[in-house]
Parts: sequence; structure tokens; C-alpha cells
Amino acid sequence: MLQAKELIEQAVDAMHRAYAPYSHFKVGAALLAKNGRVYQGCNIENAAYTPSNCAERTAFFKAVSEGVKEFEAICIVGGKDGVLSGFTAPCGVCRQVMREFCDPKEFKIILADGTGHYETFILEELFPMGFGPADLA
Repeated sequence: MLQAKELIEQAVDAMHRAYAPYSHFKVGAALLAKNGRVYQGCNIENAAYTPSNCAERTAFFKAVSEGVKEFEAICIVGGKDGVLSGFTAPCGVCRQVMREFCDPKEFKIILADGTGHYETFILEELFPMGFGPADLA
């Protein structure tokens, strides 16, 4: 697996491309697929709000649209006006998308702040008792 610091750098790079004219809270994500490729995503806001998309989902949707459906980890960073500030955890909708494609006991979520500090969680810690594809079998 890529080093966490490499994923953090890619997430920060993606954050700088965020389109956040309303909240001014920019988020970047770097999604590591099991094939070693990294998919970047940024949040994309919309004046109507509901059509907005989070950075995490942008990264997942880019990967899935290219036929990739197996993932190891994601790094998420964010902050007001693109200045990293504390941890930016994934919203509930993004956690549900992660659950669709990732093993909750193995998929890693790396949250980084602007001080060089980061923490790694597994999806199950942030989304206990999540509903997934096996629940429909």
C-alpha cells in the first residue's frame, strides 16, 4: 500500500481543485484502489445544494466509472478556504458509498489535518452496523 503521507499529498492536491463557492469549505480525497491506482476527488457544490457532490463520492464514482471496484484506503482532507483545519470525516452518504464497495473490516480511512498529524480508521469504526450488498442476498 502507498504510504499515508503520499495519499495525504494527493488529497491536498485534489482539495485545491474543489468548487466550493457557497460554503468555502474545500475537501479533497485520494482513493487507493487495490490495483495500486489512486483516484482523486474534490467537493463540487451547486447553487441548488442537493446536486452537490462530496470529494469522497467524486473519487469513488471516477474509479467505478472506469471499471474499478476494489479499494484499500481513502485519505480525506479539508478546511475553510482550502486551509486544512482539523479532521474532515466523511458524511453518512459517503460512508454508505464506501460500504457498497469496501470490506468494512479492512478498508482504511485516513483523516489528516494541517499540522502533519493523521489518524487511520477502518470503515467499521466510522460506520458500525452498516447496510451493504450482503444484506440484500
